[in-house]
Amino acid sequence: METKPNSSKPNSSKALIAYLAEKFPACFTLKGAAKPLKIGIFQELAEQLANDENVSKTRLRQALRHYTSSWRYLKSIKVGAKRVNLQGEEVAEIDQEQADYASKTLKESQEKFAQKHPHKKNQTQQGTKSAPKGSDNAEHKEAPKKSADKKHKAKFNAVKSTKSAVKKTSIKLEKIEQSSVKVGQKVKVQFGNSPMDAIVEEVIGNDVSVQLSSGMVVKTQLANLYIESKTDKK
Repeated sequence: METKPNSSKPNSSKALIAYLAEKFPACFTLKGAAKPLKIGIFQELAEQLANDENVSKTRLRQALRHYTSSWRYLKSIKVGAKRVNLQGEEVAEIDQEQADYASKTLKESQEKFAQKHPHKKNQTQQGTKSAPKGSDNAEHKEAPKKSADKKHKAKFNAVKSTKSAVKKTSIKLEKIEQSSVKVGQKVKVQFGNSPMDAIVEEVIGNDVSVQLSSGMVVKTQLANLYIESKTDKK
């Protein structure tokens, strides 16, 4: 369905997220607990909003990156939680690897925020009012410090358990022929020493946007995309 141009287009990521929450309330939320998004949600949104002159793919991609990197969203990526499509229908379940990555990303984001705002360090650890750009303030008001510490310990134990299991398998990465990369393709993205599962969302020249298994949308280079072949160690 074609949407007529709006004189007040959503010109910021926050405004566009509010616009998406209005159009797809069963999928996007502005307050309270966020819902994990379906892998490939960018393509679904791009198709649904293809004739909507209020939204461009570039701004949509930026808004999704803003939404999925917020503390409120990262806290929703827990083992067993359900991913939803635009209609709010449950389509997949969060596994341990996805939950661990989201937990690691959240911890790193909070640490960076604490370093930039040392006077607000206690608020960051307790999950209170202060939030980095791209995060919702309301998400940090609820959890007391003791509860947060217990959750962190549980997550760290889960990570240790996962790492022990991963040691049994060696992962060999092979570079993808850049000319063959297509939207919707499953790939591995190399970040540091850890390759992450991802789906290609958009390719523009040598730049590519991918959605990680955690649900986060990130921008990288074609040269960072791989496919994997696993060989069990004896």
